[in-house]
Amino acid sequence: MTDAPPTLEMSIEEFSERAQAIVDQVRKVIVGQTDLIRQALICVIAGRHALLEGVPGLGKTMLIRTLAQAMNLKFARIQFTPDLMPADIVGTDILEEREDGRREFRFQAGPVFANLVLADEINRATPKTQSALLEAMQEKRVTVANQTYELEAPFFVLATQNPLEMEGTYPLPEAQLDRFMFKVDVTFPNANELVEIFNRTTGSYAAEPEPVVDAEQIIAMGELALQVPIASHVSEYVARLVVSTHPEYPDAPDMVKQYVRYGSSPRGGQALILGSKVNALLEGRYNVAFDDIRQIAAAVFRHRLLLNFEAQAEGITADQIIEDMLEKVGQEG
Repeated sequence: MTDAPPTLEMSIEEFSERAQAIVDQVRKVIVGQTDLIRQALICVIAGRHALLEGVPGLGKTMLIRTLAQAMNLKFARIQFTPDLMPADIVGTDILEEREDGRREFRFQAGPVFANLVLADEINRATPKTQSALLEAMQEKRVTVANQTYELEAPFFVLATQNPLEMEGTYPLPEAQLDRFMFKVDVTFPNANELVEIFNRTTGSYAAEPEPVVDAEQIIAMGELALQVPIASHVSEYVARLVVSTHPEYPDAPDMVKQYVRYGSSPRGGQALILGSKVNALLEGRYNVAFDDIRQIAAAVFRHRLLLNFEAQAEGITADQIIEDMLEKVGQEG
């Protein structure tokens, strides 16, 4: 393991201890879902946003709430419904009467003014309401009545959504999907995990996560991740993966050319590098390896590939295309 430069405020050992402490607290509540916990933690440390997709009842909301408790962050939950309005998210100006009888407008902040925002069932709201999160997610600020308000750091959105084939859902706009660092598929638990879930939820078990880090420590963990070096040949591998998601690229794999309508934006490459840096630290390393890239590639690309009608007709998924791409795109140019 390579030692971190002495200028760093946090050592790799401290990073690992704090990350493991967060995971331990989450596991008091959440059964299984190892990949889900890890990928959500990577997004939080990186200060980015994550989209969790799965059928109702798999613990998506509980996981996010537990993360907020373990990290001692200001938490807000927004339940997205078809009648939710943008002002219900960002806030609005309200008219108040002062003691002297005069009236003036005062900004009433919405629930987006928190450190960790849970956008629950985000695809149940209309596109107009979904887009209210765009500025907050990208610029980490909101504008109301020509007045801009900065959001307090750290700020990240962890959103949940139901599969689009379920009734009463609206597809997220591509521009908003691209703001999410990861899209994580929440899998159904196996039989042994179901037994443990039943034991915890139908008896007297009532574990409460304890705060083990705070906002400043989460920011420091993210700053350490930014300083993790990445070799030029690893960066070039990321670039080849990104361009290989585009069907018009001459060297794109056959599955991409056949089934993909449009590939990843440059944000996909940024997410892949930043996520790999955090993943390397979680593994106790101060350098990015090819394995870090491959471990998180599916979470980075699955919502950034727009599949064509042929893929939908044949039941081809983005994950299948990504797996094929990782096999075909070489680590050496």
